[in-house]
Amino acid sequence: MSGRVLIAPDKFKGSLSASEVAEAVAGGVRRVRPAADIRCLPVADGGEGTVQAAVACGWRRVPVLVGGPLGAPLHTEFAIDGDTALVELASASGLQQLPAGTSAPLTSSSAGTGELIRAALDAGARTVVLGVGGSACTDGGAGMLGALGAGVLDASGRVLPPGGGSLSDVSTVELAGLDPRLADTTVILASDVDNPLLGPRGAARVYGPQKGASPEDVQALQAGLGSWSDAVSRAGGRDTADSAGAGAAGGVGYAALAVLGATQRPGVDVVLELVRFRDALDGARLVVTGEGAVDEQTVHGKAPAGVARCARESGVPVVAVAGQCSLPRARLSEAGFDAAYVLAELEQDPQRCLRDAARLLDRLGAALAHDWLPEAEGVTEVLAADS
Repeated sequence: MSGRVLIAPDKFKGSLSASEVAEAVAGGVRRVRPAADIRCLPVADGGEGTVQAAVACGWRRVPVLVGGPLGAPLHTEFAIDGDTALVELASASGLQQLPAGTSAPLTSSSAGTGELIRAALDAGARTVVLGVGGSACTDGGAGMLGALGAGVLDASGRVLPPGGGSLSDVSTVELAGLDPRLADTTVILASDVDNPLLGPRGAARVYGPQKGASPEDVQALQAGLGSWSDAVSRAGGRDTADSAGAGAAGGVGYAALAVLGATQRPGVDVVLELVRFRDALDGARLVVTGEGAVDEQTVHGKAPAGVARCARESGVPVVAVAGQCSLPRARLSEAGFDAAYVLAELEQDPQRCLRDAARLLDRLGAALAHDWLPEAEGVTEVLAADS
């Protein structure tokens, strides 16, 4: 049986990027089947690593200096292909951009994400894909809109301090100053979060504690987001506070839906389209995907599940590689995976798994090649999208 081996993993968080995972697995496959036709196609789900996946597929990286979650200068980037730009919130306003050991649930801002969007418009983008996930902020997207020209003012007409902790003081939102190019720009909110902005499943109550918010902080953020949505509605924004996805990224989803006119789509579906995954799947004999932990969250909208779904629809076997896997075999099969290869089966020490992930993934690549690829093959070209 001939055909390509398509290696399309997400990152192993805290250890390796998606490109590094793909190359490590490919190295193991090549050791066992040197003539195998391999293509590495890193993927993501709209969160951290999405821009890297696009760049590995040939998109152009555009460096930008923005303000981080607490306003400190931050070197980051977006990706662009033609007039479509991919903006990753996590790279500007993400938890990983805070100083080590710091949590700032009341003062972290999404302003840097707005600066990235503005830079994308400067580069000629007319479609902006906004990938959200891993945010440090719960500011309802006020910082993002402020960076795009909106006024967020208190009763005295002063600009509010950054962060969700000040939103209870919002009195007026001025949208007339928004960058006029936004009127002719299509915005796609790439997110799998279906939470509304407010209430028991809202941004503050569900995600605030993950960002270091105390119970008192959560109450303050919840009240502030309520005031914020009222002010946006008075300014003419769409009534989307109850919409699925409004609670994404601390309410950045709300601002994108209510003010930027965004359309929400599942993040993994958007990314797989952007990297032309279905084109790469044509002619494949085996797909390898995975992420650091394959668990119930994986099957609910994470990148490996999207890869597995597409592969199954095309009748191509798909195996997962993971640091650890908590899904039983039957659940793996339901999600579209034919098998899983796990670092923890080679190394029981979690710290060594993190430290030696590339070496262990090489071994998993060799194991899956032995199991899934017949030994006799013709010599074919080795391809690497992320070279």
